[in-house]
Amino acid sequence: MNITGRVTANAQVRNVSDSKTVVNFSVAINDSYKNKAGERIEQTTYFDCAYWLSPKVAQILTKGTVVELTGKVSARAWTGSDGQPHAGLNFNTSQIKLHAGGKKAEAGQAPSGNKNDDTKDDLPF
Repeated sequence: MNITGRVTANAQVRNVSDSKTVVNFSVAINDSYKNKAGERIEQTTYFDCAYWLSPKVAQILTKGTVVELTGKVSARAWTGSDGQPHAGLNFNTSQIKLHAGGKKAEAGQAPSGNKNDDTKDDLPF
């Protein structure tokens, strides 16, 4: 499954055993649709994600970053300390692709100030 969303908080690295680490992070996916009455309904779905391949990825999984994830989704249910039932979605991530539009991408784009820029390579699309 592929999902694209925005990281909701900086990723956390946890040591599971002496040789295994996991990167945990959460992603929000916004969606909208029109109901039968023609009203636009906004809906946000949250996924708790785990990435097991490299802890270094936590450095780029910061709040606001837009990511495309490939992996497997699973549902979980539990009873909270208040006795109320809860449910959530887990996403076991196998691939992570960064997209433009996050805070990091916006902050990294500064004007070059070079007046000798060659604009002859304008593409028609």
